[in-house]
Amino acid sequence: MSKSKAPRRPRAEAPKGFRDYFGTEVTARNEMLAKIAAVYHRYGFDPLETSAVETVEALGKFLPDVDRPNAGVFAWQEDEGESKAGDWMALRYDLTAPLARVAAQYRNDLPSPYRRYAMGPVWRNEKPGPGRFRQFYQCDADTVGSGNVAADAEICAMLSDVFEELGLGGDYIVRINNRKVLNGVMEAAGVLDPADPSKFEEERGIVLRAIDKLDRLGESGVRALLGEGRKDESGDYTKGAGLPASAADTVLAFTGARRDSGAETCAVLRELVGGSVIGAEGVAELEEMARLLEAQGYGADRIVIDPSVVRGLGYYTGPVYEAELTFEILDEKGRKRQFGSVAGGGRYDDLVKRFTGQAVPATGVSIGVDRLLAALAAKGQGAKPALGPVVVTVMDRARMTEYQAMVGELRRAGIRAEVYLGNPKNFGNQLKYADKRGSPVAIIQGSNEAEAGVVQVKDLVLGAKIAESASLEEWKSRPAQVEVKREDLVATVQAMLDDPA
Repeated sequence: MSKSKAPRRPRAEAPKGFRDYFGTEVTARNEMLAKIAAVYHRYGFDPLETSAVETVEALGKFLPDVDRPNAGVFAWQEDEGESKAGDWMALRYDLTAPLARVAAQYRNDLPSPYRRYAMGPVWRNEKPGPGRFRQFYQCDADTVGSGNVAADAEICAMLSDVFEELGLGGDYIVRINNRKVLNGVMEAAGVLDPADPSKFEEERGIVLRAIDKLDRLGESGVRALLGEGRKDESGDYTKGAGLPASAADTVLAFTGARRDSGAETCAVLRELVGGSVIGAEGVAELEEMARLLEAQGYGADRIVIDPSVVRGLGYYTGPVYEAELTFEILDEKGRKRQFGSVAGGGRYDDLVKRFTGQAVPATGVSIGVDRLLAALAAKGQGAKPALGPVVVTVMDRARMTEYQAMVGELRRAGIRAEVYLGNPKNFGNQLKYADKRGSPVAIIQGSNEAEAGVVQVKDLVLGAKIAESASLEEWKSRPAQVEVKREDLVATVQAMLDDPA
């Protein structure tokens, strides 16, 4: 008779593309988000929390095929009902699609314009890689219901204030462009026909991707992609847009149109769009944004008009903006490079229309929380490792009531504290536990101390320093462990916390 196999134990590891966040990481994120939320609140934005799950139909970007939705979302189909097949459901892939659904669902209850911010995890069913996870945090702020470019300017100003609040003043720039201006340039270059927008769609896609590679490929590489195509160092060939040299000149002049002031940049852009009506409209919007931001004191050291911003332009209908951190870091090969983009957004006037059939103007920005946290850490401005709780050790199990009384007094005084609840048999293990918790102080009271009405208070921070480098004289001048009267416990601990070693 064969023996039955024992059930296979599950692997103790997070799914591929997912990760766990521990104490200091969670604390750092919460502290940063609290500062961002304070800025959003100051601007009159209200918080909104939406469900982590939406119908695939509401998400809109991805629709189910025969067996399952297209790649990009984590989705499943509900059980069939009596009269129809179950809905396809999916984890949200961003915070904007749920906002569009909310704005449509509650349009009769919400104020218009509706100003909201949202913070939380999103999920992408994409191939993970180094620093690229399938679950990550976003932090958004949007205004729904205003077509005034003052709303776009306000988002840019608020984004600038966020970086100032986080201590990144002088290390960032918010760059602004406009989808309409690019459309005007495309029209001037002969790859956009206002009478038939679907014409030259492939060529426009190549142009957009080429412009986005300007920093990496330089002008010559982009020019090749605008023309017949480009072969890279490995020999791989990328098809070009097939633009004539004159049209490529127009596109490259557009990417290099940035001047010292917004007014000068807009003057160059107005010349480039020529007789394009949509292009002229976009330039006028940029000019208005520049005036509004200048009136509020946001100079070119913080916010600039930069026509080279093209990321995501196919999604947007008007102004677009991107925030970059300009300080240098070392990449994986030890080379210096700028930290780069940490936030982006723009105007998307067609998203809510999917639900209502009516155009609803909207604009907003999304901050990449994990990237911004990494930036603060690189600048040495991340959250410092939080002190663990004061640990009341257990010398005598029969005296647990007294130990709980001690920890209660500490907590009522606002001091984070806990009683050791493991096996107290080995006292050394209790101190090892306190060390692993990052505890600043340990409380010790055995039967002898209890009879004498005293308690031992051990300064673990100072003790660690003494163990590392302090001389005997320094140890004698301030011993790491002191004996105090039981009634002086809270005051002694508080003094140690207020004056860390």
